[in-house]
Amino acid sequence: MEIKAAVLHEMGLPSPYAESRPLTIETLELGEPTENEVLLKIGAVGLCHSDLSVINGNRPRPTPMALGHEAAGEVIKVGKNVNDFKKGDHVVCTFVPSCGHCIPCREGRPAMCEKGASSNEKGEMLDGGRRLEYEGENIHHHLGVSGFATHAVVSPNSIVKVDPSIPFEKVAIFGCAVITGIGAVINTARVKPGSTVAVVGLGGIGLNAVIGAKLAGASEIVALDINPNKFDMAKKLGATAVFDSSEKNIVDKIKSYVPGGVDYAFETAGAVPAMDVAYKITKRGGMTVTTGLPHPKHEFSFPQVTLTAEERTVKGSYVGSCVPSRDIPQFIELYKQGRLPVDTLLTDTLPLNKINEGFDMLEEGNVARLVIKID
Repeated sequence: MEIKAAVLHEMGLPSPYAESRPLTIETLELGEPTENEVLLKIGAVGLCHSDLSVINGNRPRPTPMALGHEAAGEVIKVGKNVNDFKKGDHVVCTFVPSCGHCIPCREGRPAMCEKGASSNEKGEMLDGGRRLEYEGENIHHHLGVSGFATHAVVSPNSIVKVDPSIPFEKVAIFGCAVITGIGAVINTARVKPGSTVAVVGLGGIGLNAVIGAKLAGASEIVALDINPNKFDMAKKLGATAVFDSSEKNIVDKIKSYVPGGVDYAFETAGAVPAMDVAYKITKRGGMTVTTGLPHPKHEFSFPQVTLTAEERTVKGSYVGSCVPSRDIPQFIELYKQGRLPVDTLLTDTLPLNKINEGFDMLEEGNVARLVIKID
């Protein structure tokens, strides 16, 4: 079938993207789902820094590639071996299609799925190969989703059924921003009630980490960013204090506000300077968690002796260490109860043909979450 999709042919084009136009809206041929796949009509898809990092070359991927991973849509066709979904189901996509059989999957760590990581790196489907073409040329899939499109073929291991009463533009962000930010707090760090928390970087994931820290019962939630326009939103979501992380004496300021530093610090910006601040404001015996995805050549260094002498922990958190089929329904239920106000993060919605302008807005850092609505 013919679909419309946003395709990246060349990484590293300069911003503003409204002028360089790294993404072009093209008519592609989408193959039929195999017996182990599902065809979706996409309703909405979020603009995420994981997409931006492919556009700017920080996360190299094979091109041409149809981008987009934080998507929600409706099932319109299922393969003959698919039993858990049916036509008409509303679903959220997740960006690591877990095979269910490798050692990490069997350990309950689907975010670390070996087969899913391999297929994502190759720009292929979980079962291998590609379903997208343009004039006979294969188009690579982005994280098993390629959601900046009218339709997508996905693995059933890449989707989670959701409440159809929630609009697509609101539920889409549960597929990445919510599970990554809140999951880092709840699953990776397992923040204890009464703990002190800092979040460095107040994009969509960072603001969800603030929400998660409040949900976990943190007594202090310190929010840091280089953009003061993010501070009001952070305070509305539960931050007890806000600071400009670019200030020269920021570490001293935080340790003055929270004597000795915080129990848990979360770096969500994907930048080495942010990680440096997060590590330095973590107290002795505390934990520093990063969800960021900086350029592969960027390195973070610290005095090794502090790991031992101060019993520090440094952890990575990918997909919020979530089990999507377990966590997304739980998070949506908490949202429906009013305990996860994640829809307040929705800054605006845009049509697909404004996607390059949307990534300019994301790069400028003045939005929490932008969502493309697919008509």
